[in-house]
Amino acid sequence: LDILVTILNMNDNSPVFKQTKLTKVVPEDTKVNATIVAREHLSASDADLDTILYELTTIVPDTDGYFAIKGVNNPEIYLQKALDYKKFNSTTLVLYARDRPVDSSDTTNTATTTINIFIEQADTKSPWFLPCSFIDADNSICISSPYTGRVNISEISTEPLILEPGPIYAVDPDYTLNEKIVYSIVGGDADKVFSVDADTGNLTMNKAATSPDSYLLQVMATQVNNIQKYSIASVEIKVINKSHYPPYFESRIYNGTVFVGQRLRSFVCQAGDSSSPLMITAMDDDFPNV
Repeated sequence: LDILVTILNMNDNSPVFKQTKLTKVVPEDTKVNATIVAREHLSASDADLDTILYELTTIVPDTDGYFAIKGVNNPEIYLQKALDYKKFNSTTLVLYARDRPVDSSDTTNTATTTINIFIEQADTKSPWFLPCSFIDADNSICISSPYTGRVNISEISTEPLILEPGPIYAVDPDYTLNEKIVYSIVGGDADKVFSVDADTGNLTMNKAATSPDSYLLQVMATQVNNIQKYSIASVEIKVINKSHYPPYFESRIYNGTVFVGQRLRSFVCQAGDSSSPLMITAMDDDFPNV
């Protein structure tokens, strides 16, 4: 008597990942659709030889939507939208492997693996001159005002020039990188009257200005590691006549008269002369004919 015995495969084994924890460092400027974790590092095995179905979730708030898998049967993780280091610099993903569909009524075995993603800030921004004001909601564009200063005609200043709203200064907005910045004058100084210190940004004079015309300098801040990362600021230097004397009032005391009930914006009269408005005048010996 021949007896044929058929062994039925019972779903008594769970899927197994090679690793239950992975860590991946991802540069901020990684291209969209680039592979983050390859399939071979994420594929699970099943001793029951069942078809394995995958699902990826994000467990860190406000970081979902950036990473996805290629498909329900392909656990390869890829970048779904561009990263921004300012928004977040790390997240945690959980990859599920199931041997039955989620909505199946059959017994389902599940395995998980955790993927920790760390974002590495990339050199994406050019230097910012300070102070500056943000013009966008994401604080990614900061616009600085022109610098201004003044020098005396026919006179050389031996100290760095005092500028408003402050000294020439630029920073690398990719703050974790903080690349070194150097300064140079790239326009507005054909006579070579001024120099800028490459390291500090201090503006000094090489020789006296002989013309009353203002100088509109163009100062460039450049990253040492990448000359294509640069910004340019305007520096207006006004050339003025030197003031030797302080202004002074013609009289030390002025006396005036007002009347009860006088209308707003009425003139104050000179004391003792109700027909003449009170005049307060000052003189400056630097301008004797004015």
